Amino acid sequence: MKYDDASWHYGGDFPSDLPIENGAIHIGMFVTWCLLNNLAGSIHTDQFPEALKELKLRKTTPTNWFLNNCDEKFTDEDLNQIGNQFAQKYYDSEDAIFYSDYEAALGNDLETLYHAPDSWETYEKLEPVFQKRFKEWQALEG
Repeated sequence: MKYDDASWHYGGDFPSDLPIENGAIHIGMFVTWCLLNNLAGSIHTDQFPEALKELKLRKTTPTNWFLNNCDEKFTDEDLNQIGNQFAQKYYDSEDAIFYSDYEAALGNDLETLYHAPDSWETYEKLEPVFQKRFKEWQALEG
């Protein structure tokens, strides 16, 4: 199952002044949070542990890592069972609130959400929001 694909974002009305990589920043931030919070699928933990280690050591930015290691696509293979259950509710359902959280955490200072920098500083603004939503989801799932 594919949750998101950078190509879905850099087509159409994507800001012409930005590199296409910016279409993946929101995806990279969420995938990074998942992988750094023990929600990584076996493709990352078993097949490519060195790449995951690079991410954990912050040797590259979240989106750069995502683009280089996930072929611009966020799929169910990227996450373990719990990660997929959370992503389906928080990121991919009809009532998903990921985008509203993303905008609330970053959007006030940006021309568009695609203008968010691919940086660990951006990630650190989003991390507590994702953590809060995960804990809320866990409480509901019991």
